[in-house]
Amino acid sequence: MNYTKLLENAIYASCDAGYEIMNIYKTNDFDISTKSDSSPVTRADIAASNSIISHLQATGIPIICEETVEIPYEKRKFWNTVWIVDPIDGTKNFIKKNNEFTVNIALIENQEPTIGVVYVPAYDTLYFGTSRIGAFCIQDISKKIDNFAIANLLKHATQMPFVQELAEYTIIASRYHRSADTNNFIIGLQKQHKNTRIISVGSSLKICLVASGEAHIYPRFECLSEWDIAAGDAIARASGCTSVQAHTKKPLLYNKESLASEHFIISR
Repeated sequence: MNYTKLLENAIYASCDAGYEIMNIYKTNDFDISTKSDSSPVTRADIAASNSIISHLQATGIPIICEETVEIPYEKRKFWNTVWIVDPIDGTKNFIKKNNEFTVNIALIENQEPTIGVVYVPAYDTLYFGTSRIGAFCIQDISKKIDNFAIANLLKHATQMPFVQELAEYTIIASRYHRSADTNNFIIGLQKQHKNTRIISVGSSLKICLVASGEAHIYPRFECLSEWDIAAGDAIARASGCTSVQAHTKKPLLYNKESLASEHFIISR
């Protein structure tokens, strides 16, 4: 398996989808509808989904994507290698126009994330990481990159973590969703550490801030979907972070029978 080529494909797919998203973002014409789970979907979600799938299909690896028809586990359980995609993580943030939405693409092998790509279209910032080369960040990527070869990308990238020391113990929390269990866990952290700070942010940006060293920990005691966290998890692991199920402390697994994620803690 050519991991370099797969990473290049994922990065190009994420950026290309991001450019489509931003073209719609600038129009304010989102064509919002509601899915069966009551979550919103826009024409940007669909456009990004179609764009990413068109790029990743060339790899011959099956794809699990939030905006496509759910694939039965009886078929998925035989997929040792699979892409997990969220075309827009943080659709509510997209609709609110607060810029905190991402494109997430992860490669899963034997239920573990080995390649992760998170593109933040509104900030034009790319995070990517693999178990083989580590984790990296490129800011203002559209102004710097016209060749998506990994060797060229790395010339413009900063390796993560790029923040080595923080004055305060910094905790990441969801901007809109924070359960009583999550709040209680955060209170416990505040008792353990003299100086603490809470950063509330949306989408998989939360995981990227831990991966970059800009935060120490992201606890989440609410269920998400695998596509919400797989890409960020791969990047966090590649940057030296630990990601575990909150209650068992076992590693997070993907392409499970249920595509809901366990409660988790990502920390460095």
